[in-house]
Amino acid sequence: MEYYISNKMRNMKPSAVREIFKYAADPQVISLSAGTPAVEALPVEAIGQIMNEIRDHDLHSALLYSVSEGHPPLREALKKYLREEHNSFSDNDDLLIVSGAQQCMDLTAKVLCDEGDTVLCEDPSFVGNLNCIRSYGVNLVGIPMEEDGIDLNRLEQALQEQPRVRFIYLIPNFQNPTGKTMSLEKRKGCYQLAKKYGVVIFEDDPYGDLRFAGEALPSIKSMDTEGLVIYARTFSKILSAGIRVGYMALPQGLFNKFVVAKQCADVHTGMLSQLLCYRFLTEYNLREHIQTIGQIYRRKCQVMLDALGQIPSGKLEFTRPQGGLFVWCTLPHVADSSEFCLRLIREHKVAVVPGNAFLAREGGCSPSFRMTFGAPTDQQIVKAVEIIGKAL
Repeated sequence: MEYYISNKMRNMKPSAVREIFKYAADPQVISLSAGTPAVEALPVEAIGQIMNEIRDHDLHSALLYSVSEGHPPLREALKKYLREEHNSFSDNDDLLIVSGAQQCMDLTAKVLCDEGDTVLCEDPSFVGNLNCIRSYGVNLVGIPMEEDGIDLNRLEQALQEQPRVRFIYLIPNFQNPTGKTMSLEKRKGCYQLAKKYGVVIFEDDPYGDLRFAGEALPSIKSMDTEGLVIYARTFSKILSAGIRVGYMALPQGLFNKFVVAKQCADVHTGMLSQLLCYRFLTEYNLREHIQTIGQIYRRKCQVMLDALGQIPSGKLEFTRPQGGLFVWCTLPHVADSSEFCLRLIREHKVAVVPGNAFLAREGGCSPSFRMTFGAPTDQQIVKAVEIIGKAL
């Protein structure tokens, strides 16, 4: 049978990162591709204890339906956490539990955008969310990045020129894929532009707790007095990527529509995962756990940077992130890194992600590629970077 494919999905391509996963499944491949947390950063013992407690005392709750907004005790605990730790929740907000942080973007595009509308984003940006936006038939426009974040002049120009801009997608902390951190000046500037042009900001903060250098900066959400900022976070990078629990602080004026969109998507986030997150958040020392994983990623990042520093000058440029999981590498005399990345995995068994996967305009060229220091061991990081140096 010849199947009809909708306009929304007909030209959609699979995520480059997910496709590289298939190569990375080869045990001979050293994968520096996916943003998977380090195994040693997972609180395995605590999670095991919590699962036993749920089995013994709360199994019925874990096996039944719940409300679409999310497990009420977890919602209240997260509101408190966002207020006290990040100053990113106010009396004008409400909180929705979602099935992984990417569902935050899926619901946002579903609620705010019609086909043909425009979304502005950093260029490059996280491929998973870019594909999610594209799937709604939205005009995705990338704004170039500078060392301290998005180019504010180009952002304002796009706000003036692009039709029907529905929201601006930003990753201020340890941006995926570049690892860059947006300066306080630019955070304020982005909010003022959103206020001036009456546009929502989607502030994606999956890596905010993974700072291991420099001073913490206030979120854009902490500046929000107009109900302009949707603030998305996740347990994936601090607790477990596999449990698929994210959450978003929403202006109250949007909340009910997001709940309806959530009901249409999957009714509610899995209760077992929500109960696990709630118990960890309220019964364990989350601040101490975050400090511990920060030390792990500080060491792993330094291992990667030291190894990259051994590559002869002029052959490779790279960022020095203050947190997160990624280092962005650039080949200074190459227009597009795709062929180099393909040869790395086929001939040298090292997987990285070519920079063009993260561009707003599909089919574009990038001289850069993304590497992660999260999941690979220190020995794998050193070996992979040595191979990259020789390949160069």
